[in-house]
Amino acid sequence: MITVSGAFHDGSTYTVQITGRADRPVIGSYRAAALVQLHQGETISLSPTGPRRAVASDDEESVLAVLREYTDVIEESGGVPRRASVPGS
Repeated sequence: MITVSGAFHDGSTYTVQITGRADRPVIGSYRAAALVQLHQGETISLSPTGPRRAVASDDEESVLAVLREYTDVIEESGGVPRRASVPGS
């Protein structure tokens, strides 16, 4: 589980845990959860140089990428993001 602290562009702050669960991708902020839900299925860059991947609520890397892209992430702590499993890969 990864803990992320940051701020939305209006100055409101948040601290969430990225769970890797499809039913609750983040815990701790309804607004951050809604942001992840809003971008579900969109392609996002996992880092400034890529690669790109579709946002999936059970994919910790893509959820973290959404928070990095659409908020000002101040601190990240915890484990290395787990990738979503893709059958046949």
